Amino acid sequence: MTRMLRRTVMTVALPIVLLSIWWFASAGSESFYFPPLSKIVSAFPGTWLKGDGGTPPGIVRDVLPSLGRLAAGYASAAVLGIGLGLLIGRSRTLRAIVEPVLEIFRAIPPPAMVPLLMVLAGIDNTMKILVIIFGCVWPILLNTVEGVRAVDPVLADTCRTYGVRGTARLRSLVLRSASPQIMTGMRQALAVAIILMVISEMFAAKDGIGYRLVEFQRTFAVAEMWTAIIVLGLLGVILALLFRLAENRILAWYKGLRRAQRSAS
Repeated sequence: MTRMLRRTVMTVALPIVLLSIWWFASAGSESFYFPPLSKIVSAFPGTWLKGDGGTPPGIVRDVLPSLGRLAAGYASAAVLGIGLGLLIGRSRTLRAIVEPVLEIFRAIPPPAMVPLLMVLAGIDNTMKILVIIFGCVWPILLNTVEGVRAVDPVLADTCRTYGVRGTARLRSLVLRSASPQIMTGMRQALAVAIILMVISEMFAAKDGIGYRLVEFQRTFAVAEMWTAIIVLGLLGVILALLFRLAENRILAWYKGLRRAQRSAS
């Protein structure tokens, strides 16, 4: 309990210290592009929490649509990446055939696909979700393949000896053994998803955090532009914390095993 409390205090203390430094260091700033933090904070409620003349607040108008696209793209990439990763990882022949193709597509920067996807899928949510899927599927897919390949051969022989096959083998052995690698890929993909969510909304959009950020920049609403950057930072922190909670729950068996191994050594 003491260790958890200490870790929590350290996690919360650093952002507070950094914000305090920013607050006092920018207090006398007269720069148009770097306004005082107090001015940014005062612009925050009107930009994101309050509506204006029948217009919904920014959190409803922009943040929720962004989160919807992020969730749809990330979930689709997870299903696609894990499913294909299981197929490719379990077949040496299939892996040899598709590996060069995977390396080629992985090397393509996802933002470079935006113009093509705009032509193929239009400028609505479909395009933005496809951009997120294209960028997120590779770390999940490749980590899943490596996790499946790294299944302990002794455990595989044990399952074969006891007649554990099909869905039971996939669930109890393959997925369980590969789950640490899969979660690593999903953690990497989450950061990519946030970046691509913003980039995709900067092209031919009518709502979203990325769209609003560009709009503030074009209209020289600098304080409001900084609030959008802060919203993205807070969103990243919250999503990372939620992912860590889910990861700790899913990999509780693995983390317990690692602790037992460290104690034994």
